[in-house]
Amino acid sequence: MVSGTLCWAFLHHFHLGGADFTWAHHAARSLLSGENPYSGTPPGVIPYPLPAAVAALPFAPFPLEIAAALFFGISSGLLALGLIRQGPERLLVFLAYPYWAALMTAQWTPLVMCSAFFPLAFAFCVAKPQIGAPVALTHPSRTGWMAAAFLLLASFVLRPRWPLEWIPQLHGYQHFVPLLVLPGPLLALALWRWRDRDALLLFLACLLPQRWFYDSFILWLIPKTRRSIVATVACSWGVGLWRWYHIPHTMQQVGNWCVLGFYIPMLVVVLIRPRSDDPPRQASGDKRAD
Repeated sequence: MVSGTLCWAFLHHFHLGGADFTWAHHAARSLLSGENPYSGTPPGVIPYPLPAAVAALPFAPFPLEIAAALFFGISSGLLALGLIRQGPERLLVFLAYPYWAALMTAQWTPLVMCSAFFPLAFAFCVAKPQIGAPVALTHPSRTGWMAAAFLLLASFVLRPRWPLEWIPQLHGYQHFVPLLVLPGPLLALALWRWRDRDALLLFLACLLPQRWFYDSFILWLIPKTRRSIVATVACSWGVGLWRWYHIPHTMQQVGNWCVLGFYIPMLVVVLIRPRSDDPPRQASGDKRAD
């Protein structure tokens, strides 16, 4: 309730409409009316894969600002439920700057992170695959794969040719790849702990395109202890304070600061973690699969 209310307040105060949720809401309404969701895309809005529109159907009846706030509030609540099952100290991840960057623009990141705790939420990884893939590949389950397949199949039933309509509209997508911006190449050191699921998540995330500070919130699945969470949260606000006084003019600048403030601290966490504390990737995957 708090997250949803704050999200609505930011969207309303700054006249952002639905911010990142705008296209999904627009597309969901287009599906309900039998129209092409990839025509008439609002200016400046990058379209998502059609599964995002399918996932947004329950929010279609609401006005845009309220729909976006409900979506973000529910996503945050589900993430809090998953985190608190593993210990109340893990709720400290909500203090990270990328979460607040996500809150101000009604992002999908918290919902995607839920797939690490709830197999059915795995389906939402296909709505934003560039941030969903690292979480999905490091937290696999049979139920999750089936849920993702069902959502993907539903999108093809509703509109069989949607990839051909979606891909040509991606030319305006501005992004950076963490591994390719300085000091991004250092992130390859995560492979030193390749048996650690969190190290693998970090490495996969640095390979995929990202757009803004909020996409890095998935990295807060990595720290597990109070000390590591507080340390990485503190580092993240170094970026937050810089952003307060500066407007990045290039994706290169955004990437540099994301790597310095988010990725490098997470690399330190996985490298200094005692091997006995490595998350048992295989065992965890088997348990989820059962």
